[in-house]
Amino acid sequence: MDNILYAPWRDQYVAGAKHKECVFCNISKNINNDDLENRVLYRDEICFVVMNLFPYTPAHFMIIPHRHLQNLEDLPENEWLHISKLARRGVQLLKNEFKAHGANIGMNLGESGGVGIAEHIHLHVLPRFNRDTNFMTSIANVRVYSTDFEEIYNKFIKIADKYFKDE
Repeated sequence: MDNILYAPWRDQYVAGAKHKECVFCNISKNINNDDLENRVLYRDEICFVVMNLFPYTPAHFMIIPHRHLQNLEDLPENEWLHISKLARRGVQLLKNEFKAHGANIGMNLGESGGVGIAEHIHLHVLPRFNRDTNFMTSIANVRVYSTDFEEIYNKFIKIADKYFKDE
């Protein structure tokens, strides 16, 4: 008999309701006052920080400009610098509060660049740990999370302003 691994949390992503408008723009506009439901950690006039609901690793979050742009080169330089500043602070949060040994920061640009939501640029920030890649990821293309998503979000939402908000 074959081994079967179930990931019911992915069902929401695969079969979830499709937005008529960009999902990031919906979160940006916060029309329904649902920052907690959308797992927004921080927002300011340029961008917002949101936990990735379908993370590559636990505590994976994204920094997303409010401006709806598909091309990074169209983002005004001051907004790019602001997003970069928040990424640096986000790495500090991951190291200080989540005890990450390192981090990956990156953007997938364009459909051929592997992006899931190509119409709205966004920057990924992921914690990394010594020995965090095991045979499940390497051989079976499966990820095992040792930490609960809701616990991470509940911890981070309490301290997000300390890292992201300018004093």
